[in-house]
Amino acid sequence: IDTTGKDKAYAVRSSATAEDLPTASFAGQQDTFLNVCGKDQLLDAVKQCWSSLFTDRAISYRAKNGFDHRSVFLAVVVQEMVFPEVSGIMFTADPITGHRKTISIDASFGLGEALVSGVVSADLYQVRSGEIVKKQLSKKESAIYSVPEGGTVQKTLSPEKQQTQALPDPKIVELAELGRKIEAHYGKEQDIEWAFAGGSFYILQSRPITSLYPVIRVFDDKPHVLINFGYIQMMTDPLKPLGVSVISQVLRFLKKDPSAQPILREAGGRVFSDITGALSLGFVRSRLLKVLSGMDQLMASAVSDAVKRKEHQHYSISRKGMFHIAGSLAPILIPAALKVAGILLMRNPDKAEKKAELIIEAIVTDTEEKLSRTSGAETIRVIQKGMGNMLQDVLSKVAVYVLSGMIAAGLLEKKLKKKLGDEKSAILLAKLYKSLPHNVTTEMGLELGDLSDQARKHPDVIDYFKRANSENFMEELLKIPGGAELKHGLDDFLKKYGMRCVGEIDMTRPRWAEAPVQLVPSILSHIRTAVAGEHRRKFKQGEMEAEEAKKEIISQFRFPEKKRISRLVHMYRSLMGMREHHKFTLVKLMFLYKKAILKEAHTLVEKGILNCEEDVFYFTLEELIALLENR
Repeated sequence: IDTTGKDKAYAVRSSATAEDLPTASFAGQQDTFLNVCGKDQLLDAVKQCWSSLFTDRAISYRAKNGFDHRSVFLAVVVQEMVFPEVSGIMFTADPITGHRKTISIDASFGLGEALVSGVVSADLYQVRSGEIVKKQLSKKESAIYSVPEGGTVQKTLSPEKQQTQALPDPKIVELAELGRKIEAHYGKEQDIEWAFAGGSFYILQSRPITSLYPVIRVFDDKPHVLINFGYIQMMTDPLKPLGVSVISQVLRFLKKDPSAQPILREAGGRVFSDITGALSLGFVRSRLLKVLSGMDQLMASAVSDAVKRKEHQHYSISRKGMFHIAGSLAPILIPAALKVAGILLMRNPDKAEKKAELIIEAIVTDTEEKLSRTSGAETIRVIQKGMGNMLQDVLSKVAVYVLSGMIAAGLLEKKLKKKLGDEKSAILLAKLYKSLPHNVTTEMGLELGDLSDQARKHPDVIDYFKRANSENFMEELLKIPGGAELKHGLDDFLKKYGMRCVGEIDMTRPRWAEAPVQLVPSILSHIRTAVAGEHRRKFKQGEMEAEEAKKEIISQFRFPEKKRISRLVHMYRSLMGMREHHKFTLVKLMFLYKKAILKEAHTLVEKGILNCEEDVFYFTLEELIALLENR
């Protein structure tokens, strides 16, 4: 300092070891000193930087984020001071929307400290593909400037300057390009502090943006459309790594080569399905959008908007890719199509549900036998193969029944609209849809209602339920008057549905059979909101309304068309209720897989590799194979 810079001013700022991590940003927790002049001021600023590691704010932030105070160290960075005319912050991805192609720039006059600390408002500029797409000018009433003796001062700007655009358009574009280069250098979206002085930009600091929702990395520069697989299943919570790994096996057979990413991919603990390729095929797009519309109108609308964007118009699957997909799907779709044709021609569709039950039972039994004959890494490979064959085993054998029902429903809807118009046909079909038979989820709800009615007879049991917890739930229930009777009912219910739970597509979630106390809130809610037997009466009322709709629909037509309509209505009522059968099969198999994995996890605990069996939920199937093979 004495020989090279005694006449210069400096910025003294902290850099802690726990700062700017991929998962947490400690920015602003330690102090920064600007326009430090002279040796005494510099040494004092360095001391204050060190001591700021232990302010109330810094200590509480570390405690909140689980960082040991003794593991965090701090260095002091001394930089020659830049006295900017304009300064600010640049995000190479929009921090509000998460849009990765939008650079967002905040700019104000003077030192950036005013903006960072929230003293003044700033202009907002957004740049996309080298073009300014948004400019939002603010009233910049004041700015922070340096003073000759050291330190800074806040000054009020003239009314004219308050309304002036801080950065001219060409400089906005130049700064955005600089931001893209910095992002490319670090390989991640950046939060950048910058200053503009003497016609040049100075980059003061760059760190990763930690608040962005993670997105899938793709292998090309084309736009991709992904939908949240869990959201379709009404599950918004994140999945643990094992849950992601298991469900992601389902579409592995569609991979073009072993190094390519699968269609189902993970981001932020959620599983997303890349439907870009399907949307690029016109004959598939319309049907896919219709299916999505039936699931969730907002999702379908968002996907439809994405397809209309000009950048998506250029996406297409190569001929080689189409042949690969067609070849992969043919062994599944051809048998499924033949089975659907057979079901539609079935003399008595009432037998369909019984046939499906026998098929499901055979699939489950075969899986149990396979798992019983294996151990170690081979068990995990059996699970990988089983999940990989899920579409072939379940779609072509079980889901074909509801697919047949959907075809019958489509034909019936078309006939009714032609005969009665959209409004009248929609009303009749809505009534026909009520209280469908053979719906496993509806049947489960009815049996849970029966269980609730059983519980309402015993006030002591209800009182116990209000304070029950997972620890020894069943054993404690037996000590309550009426508890033995209810436990018997619970046991019967769990034999049928114990493999289910909320968020059941995540294998790691505790099943009802593993934690029966999860059923208590539903039982108490039923007791509180309905009278005894009401659920059964409502279901019966729905059946009666459906029967009336059936008769009214058939009465609208004359022979021989009347006979065809009668059959379509019969198919509709017999098959549409089976829409949950394929998922129920998946859930049953996943519970078998979970128990097999936990058995292997027990081995890893005995070897001291894992602390407890549940730790296995934080590994992928591939990692489990490696662990079990001592790799």
